[in-house]
Amino acid sequence: MIKQISGSQMISEALHEEGVEIVFGYPGGAALNIYDETYKQTYFKHVLVRHEQAAVHAADGYARVSGKVGVAFVTSGPGFTNAVTGLATAYSDSIPVVLISGQVPTFMIGTDAFQEIDAVGISRPCVKHNFLVNSVEELPRIIKEAFYIARSGRPGPVHIDIPKNVTSRLGDFVYPKEISIPSYKPTYKGNSKQIKKAAAAINEAKRPLLYIGGGAIASNASEIIRKFMKKTGIPAVETLMALGVLDAKDELNLGMAGMHGSYASNMALSECDLLISLGARFCDRVTGRTDEFAKHAKIIHIDIDPSSISKIINAHYPIVGDLTNVLSELYEEVKGEPKNYAPWREILDRYQKLNPLGYTDSDTVLKPQWVVEETAKIVGPEAIIATDVGQHQMWVAQFYPFNRPRQLVTSGGLGTMGYGLPAAIGAKCAKPEHLVVNFTGDGSILMNIQELMTAYETNVPVINIILNNNFLGMVRQWQTFFYEKRYSSTDLSLQPDFVKIAEGFGGVGFVCKSKDEFKKALKEAIKSKKSALIDVRIDRFEDVLPMVPAGAAIYNMILKSKEEK
Repeated sequence: MIKQISGSQMISEALHEEGVEIVFGYPGGAALNIYDETYKQTYFKHVLVRHEQAAVHAADGYARVSGKVGVAFVTSGPGFTNAVTGLATAYSDSIPVVLISGQVPTFMIGTDAFQEIDAVGISRPCVKHNFLVNSVEELPRIIKEAFYIARSGRPGPVHIDIPKNVTSRLGDFVYPKEISIPSYKPTYKGNSKQIKKAAAAINEAKRPLLYIGGGAIASNASEIIRKFMKKTGIPAVETLMALGVLDAKDELNLGMAGMHGSYASNMALSECDLLISLGARFCDRVTGRTDEFAKHAKIIHIDIDPSSISKIINAHYPIVGDLTNVLSELYEEVKGEPKNYAPWREILDRYQKLNPLGYTDSDTVLKPQWVVEETAKIVGPEAIIATDVGQHQMWVAQFYPFNRPRQLVTSGGLGTMGYGLPAAIGAKCAKPEHLVVNFTGDGSILMNIQELMTAYETNVPVINIILNNNFLGMVRQWQTFFYEKRYSSTDLSLQPDFVKIAEGFGGVGFVCKSKDEFKKALKEAIKSKKSALIDVRIDRFEDVLPMVPAGAAIYNMILKSKEEK
């Protein structure tokens, strides 16, 4: 006879069955039964964050670094609404997260009860799938389905909303060994005929280019992509979400493409005759004007999500399937003749030499690019790098030498300020043996700075490097170029004492105005084994370049800053 247990016990048992080792969350009334059982169970560790948004960001960071499903708990009402930004962030970047939210009892739904909100209705646009659990009997199946949906196909966040009376009721816990959803059958193996056609197109191309997106990381396709490039000699560009799929030092890697991509990358996209998209979704930040994007090229688009193919740019060779599987087959079909692309490589080499990524260094003011490069030298190749969103994020993307997948943790599609610190905490929980550094801005850091308390209490030290220009830097840059320097609500000249804040949260703080001060501060922060805030005072008006104006063609890049008057 199966022993009956409560719904809250079923949650713990189900997470144990799924191999969950850590949950990030914040309790509340509708989630009290869940948290009471969490207190009693020994299967997983619970990390108490200081804001529900941070719970989902931390689960997201954990998922990006570990490749596992991240899990978060929140309560109903504002507990859930606070978590929505985290769901939308994970959804935009296809990150597998399961969010379990408490809800008012079933008999009170629709009565405007205390802390009642239509969580399922709110989450619908920003999750891969969601569930409202109506009975304890369906709870085990729903949790199994949630994890299956989150990690399979194109990954994404799944939301489970559980009324309080469901978590208290008793029922039989029979956890499914396997799951089958008739309406959801991801395609993992590509069509062989389409793969052969794509191989023929590659063999005939004179100026082919690999366009690598975040799906390459989700598919764990880095190894086969590097192998494919070595065999064919085809150069590549990466999106922000794909950084690390290739080693930054690989001679075939032209760097990041898009609005702040390298000159060579964007020109390669504009002049190739065959574009091979590997798990990329043709985001507007990469394409620019779609009618001018890769207009001389035939398009091979490989993606596990059929809805992404030809959604923005028409694909001549659409292939639905898991990228690793498809590329492994394609590898066998293509010719290994890198010499065929020597003239194309020469053109791209000229572009790299014509406008290389660079900056004018200074001995009197700290340049953010130098700080990024110096950090890489000090922390070494094994460090995990998180970022918030803004200029600092793009400087990291341009100048940090990423060498492996899952090394960068950043919000790409949604561009969420306040993401970096909680995501870095999640990353550190996933890989405690690795040093984790969060690059942030003086605007972004204040959005979730309370999570320094989470880091301190959990003994999860994260080093935060604040590239402080006393501006909302990226918005200021746009105001400089396109709004005649009207710095409306972007001047952050009045800022708190970050050193005192760091110390108040049990960490260490530093202020740096010179290269020597920064080197010393970073080394001391690492040695301290505490969470740190390093307030680096950088050139206020340094711009992120190249820059493609909104609505412009990808080859119309701004390469020089406007002089300040």
